[in-house]
Amino acid sequence: MEETIHIPVLKEEVLNYLACGAKKIFVDGTVGGGGHAKAILEASKPNGFLIGLDVDDEALVVAEKNLDNYRGRFILKKSNYAEMAKILMELGFEKVNGILLDLGLSSLQLGTPQRGFSFLQTGPLDMRMDKSNSLTAAQIVNHWPEFRLREIIKEFGEEKWAVRIAKKIIEYRNKKPIETTTQLAEIIANAIPKKYWPKRIHPATRTFQALRIVVNNELENLKQFLNQALNLIISGGRLVIISFHSLEDRIVKTTFRIWAKEKKAKILTKKPVRPSEKEIAINPRSRSAKLRAIEII
Repeated sequence: MEETIHIPVLKEEVLNYLACGAKKIFVDGTVGGGGHAKAILEASKPNGFLIGLDVDDEALVVAEKNLDNYRGRFILKKSNYAEMAKILMELGFEKVNGILLDLGLSSLQLGTPQRGFSFLQTGPLDMRMDKSNSLTAAQIVNHWPEFRLREIIKEFGEEKWAVRIAKKIIEYRNKKPIETTTQLAEIIANAIPKKYWPKRIHPATRTFQALRIVVNNELENLKQFLNQALNLIISGGRLVIISFHSLEDRIVKTTFRIWAKEKKAKILTKKPVRPSEKEIAINPRSRSAKLRAIEII
C-alpha cells in the first residue's frame, strides 16, 4: 500500500507544462500524499517554493512525511482549492508561477475501505474527502427522494440506467438501510441487465462517481477555482489540470477555450495529454487521466 500512495499521474508531463525551475512559487491545490509536490520541489531546486492544499487530513499527514527532505521550501494547509485566493492572501502571496490540480482520488483514499470510496472492498458509505463535512453517501442513498437520486446519477454519473438504479435503491432501502459500499454496488449491478454491463468498468462505477461528486461538491469547487485562477498566476505562469471524467474535463476545456479567445491565456495542450501504456501498466489509476495546460498572457 505504502508504495502506491505516492505514484503521481503524468509526473514528467506535469513538470514540463508547469515549467518548473528555481526561484519559482507553485501551488499544488490537491496535494494528496505529496507525489506531485515532491517532484515539483525536486525540479525547482534549490529554492523553488510550494504551497500544498488539501481537504483530507489523512493525506496531509502523509504529505508532510513524504516532503520531509524539503523542509523550509513548502507550506501545507488544510483547505479546498476553491478557497485558493483567500489562502494565498492569508499567506502573503499575491501571485504564483504555476498551479496544479489533480482532480482524481488518491490511492490512499481508494485503498482505505473505511473512507467508502471503493466498491471493491466493504466499507461504510462515506465518500467524504473532508471528514468535517456532514453530508455522506449513506445519507443520500437512504434519505433522498427517488427523483433526486435519478437526477444525480444521470447528471453526474452520466449513467443511462439511472431510472432503474434509483428505483432499486428505493426498493432495497424500504426493507433495510443501505450501509456498505459492497451492498450498494450489488444493488446497482442487479439494477442493470447483465448483458448491458459495461465491458471495461464495474457496473457501479458511474453511480459511485455521481455520489462522490455530490458529497464533495466537486464540480462547483472546480468552477469556483476557475473563476479566480487568472488572478492568481503571473503573466507567463502556467495552470495545469488533470481530470478523470468527462464532466470535469468539459468544464476545463470550455474555460480554457474562452480564456484563449479573450487573449487572456495561451492553450499549451491542443488535445488533452494522456498517460502512456507503460504508465497505465505501472499505475492503472492513471488510465482515464487527461491533462490540459495553459500559459497566462
